Amino acid sequence: MKSDIEISRSATLKNISEIAAELKIPSEKVKPFGHYKAKLPLDLINEEKVQQSNMILVTAMTPTKAGIGKTTTSVGLTLGLNKIGKKSIVALREPSLGPCFGMKGGAAGGGYAQVLPMEEINLHFTGDFHAITSAHNTITALLDNYQFQHQGTDKQLKEIVWKRVLDVNDRSLRFIVSGLGGNTNGVANETGFDITPASEIMAVFCLSKDYVDLRKRIDSIILGYDANREPFRVKDLKIGGAIVVLLKEALEPNLVQTTENTPAIIHGGPFANIAHGCNSLIATKMAMSLSDYVITEAGFGADLGAEKFLNIKCRMGGIYPKATVMVVTSQALKLHGEVEEKEIKKPNLEGIKKGLRNLEKHLDNLKRLGQKVVISFNQYYFDTDEELKYMRQWAEEKGHVLAINNSFVEGGKGALELAEKVVNVIENDASKGVEFTYKNDDSIQDKLNAIVQKVYGGKRAVLSKKAFLNSKRIARLGLEHFPICIAKTQYSFTDDPKNPGHDGNFEIEIRELIINEGAGFIVAVAGEIMRMPGLPKEPQALHIDMVDGQIEGLS
Repeated sequence: MKSDIEISRSATLKNISEIAAELKIPSEKVKPFGHYKAKLPLDLINEEKVQQSNMILVTAMTPTKAGIGKTTTSVGLTLGLNKIGKKSIVALREPSLGPCFGMKGGAAGGGYAQVLPMEEINLHFTGDFHAITSAHNTITALLDNYQFQHQGTDKQLKEIVWKRVLDVNDRSLRFIVSGLGGNTNGVANETGFDITPASEIMAVFCLSKDYVDLRKRIDSIILGYDANREPFRVKDLKIGGAIVVLLKEALEPNLVQTTENTPAIIHGGPFANIAHGCNSLIATKMAMSLSDYVITEAGFGADLGAEKFLNIKCRMGGIYPKATVMVVTSQALKLHGEVEEKEIKKPNLEGIKKGLRNLEKHLDNLKRLGQKVVISFNQYYFDTDEELKYMRQWAEEKGHVLAINNSFVEGGKGALELAEKVVNVIENDASKGVEFTYKNDDSIQDKLNAIVQKVYGGKRAVLSKKAFLNSKRIARLGLEHFPICIAKTQYSFTDDPKNPGHDGNFEIEIRELIINEGAGFIVAVAGEIMRMPGLPKEPQALHIDMVDGQIEGLS
């Protein structure tokens, strides 16, 4: 079979104006970025149509380094729905350059279920991430200038909580000192960098409803605290308007197409292990305004991405999935069944059976959140008939809906069973809303415990001394009503990637609570998770090159 990039290049793309025309978007509303990409204005969102559309959430069991294939499933399901006559759009996150040049090599789907043009989407795309990075760091520069101009006065801030961001993986930037070299170079300050997908600007960007809401949220961002321990916000710098200007074009969602020329909207890209893990609310609502069926995904496993999608994005946006697709692979089941990584492509039915405990826990969680689930078993060439037969038998005995998905190899044709079963659930047994894990007026501790107990299956959340003091500040500022966004490892239900947590005998240590007042949630940092990732021993960048004018190494 051809590589992802070979399949991408062999696809015949339509001009983006044709894709827009198929959605009945007036030509004057389309803002082309070359031949195959375009920006769409916010006034295409129609709240009445949003409520009539069928949104489908794609999530997964706990991911492994072997991959799961959520984006491939999302794109493949869209292709399958269109093949059975259902008007469908896929709405995805934008890839980050950090993972593209670090471990993943790309995030535009795979095989014959990709969004295109793949190379451009994986690289600079339409510049949205650069705009977010620039907006964040412009705030930092203006804050540093404020400190410099007011040093030695009662206006100088006592504590700074705002850092810088960069869309690369670079562990050496996590903790730095800025302003060295004497007074002319600014005020010396311990600071650091997060990766752009962890920026509060990214979260604000992805949860804003429009430009007015964007401005309000940006103005609410807390940058530091004065001598009286009172918060100092962007609005106190009087620069909110300038930051909105930097994000003006970026806030408009991006229209592209799939390998089968169906529409795709790609916009925003927070990670699910260090942020809320969903594409922009604006993009999701625009897709729902333009199509009867909208497929969107939440990052990593259901304990991270889906939990935050439902408890944060759906709560704030007033939307909910009519059905949720749970992505499963034999490799992931075997790894969670304690099969050695080098053995996971070999037949091992017992490993699959043992690994089902991870899948079942995720399915129980989604049921508690009020979701109707269709399991997508992503087929690989090495999966045996015995393994596939067992999965169908297991699902039938347990009362689950399961479909074999082979869209990676066959495109929409390989996702017909999945598409038909999703439509059947929506038409006959759709989710009625979201049963949130906690209430808005619960305390921070109660919300954390609820997530740990009801979603991760653990005992409780334990606050460090720093996190406890953070919780007191949150209460003093009257922000306890905010939802919780836990930043933790994606490889386990626990805060330790080496402890899967299937037995439930664990606690989650919360090291720090970070107020994201602009985004409207509290980030709870658990375990050793880092908001600036590092690079692996052999970064994917070693394999990316330009050969005879063609980009190689992306996937």
